[in-house]
Amino acid sequence: MRFRPCIDLHQGQVKQIVGSSLRDGRMPETHFIAEKPPAYFAELYRRDDLPGGHVIKLGPGNDEAAAEALAAYPGGLQIGGGISAANAAQWLDKGAAHVIVTSYVFRDGQLHRDNLRRVVESAGRERLVLDLSCGLRDGRYVVMTDRWQKATNFAIDRDHLEFLAESCSEFLVHAIDVEGKQQGIDEELIELLGDIAPIPTTYAGGVRCREDVDIIARAGQGKLDFTVGSALDIFGGTGLRYEAMAALRQGSA
Repeated sequence: MRFRPCIDLHQGQVKQIVGSSLRDGRMPETHFIAEKPPAYFAELYRRDDLPGGHVIKLGPGNDEAAAEALAAYPGGLQIGGGISAANAAQWLDKGAAHVIVTSYVFRDGQLHRDNLRRVVESAGRERLVLDLSCGLRDGRYVVMTDRWQKATNFAIDRDHLEFLAESCSEFLVHAIDVEGKQQGIDEELIELLGDIAPIPTTYAGGVRCREDVDIIARAGQGKLDFTVGSALDIFGGTGLRYEAMAALRQGSA
């Protein structure tokens, strides 16, 4: 289990936002707006040898800020938000270790296999991460797209994950029902992913304290990496210290 840091970008700034509040024409619910630029956080993660974190562009107006972060930690960060077959290679050329894709692959409520094939051809399986951020709907976890506003018919189950694993090297899974709320993690989802995920998988959503990290380790059978957002002190939180998470990543905490 590894700590994966994050840089969430909204309107060119590093922010911590309740993901489910991202809607067209409305200001999202925001917990934190950084005074420091994206490169500051990227340089921090590079200093502490924390590869595999993700930069997520939450809407338009973030390309310059994302490129700044990637340049500060070349080969150390993944990039997501508006990634498609048309621009995946460009972001890899700008220094991204991997590209993260969701809405391009899941369209009109279902998996778009032609687009999956196209983005694999553009980025390569070994540098592609599929974002399977999901919510519990009618008793099953289904992938959510378009800033988590649209539910697909694609359930998080063993057969589906094994099929997708043939096309990518990692999964990123935000638990959208708890993401950004600092009200606790989705233990049921963590247990499911620990049982069925066939490739490296990062869980995100609701982590608020060290006890939550320990639950991820136990319920996920030590197989899942994790990320922390609003609870982290570098993002204005009080639940977890960044230094402690960096030390955990390095195996010394």
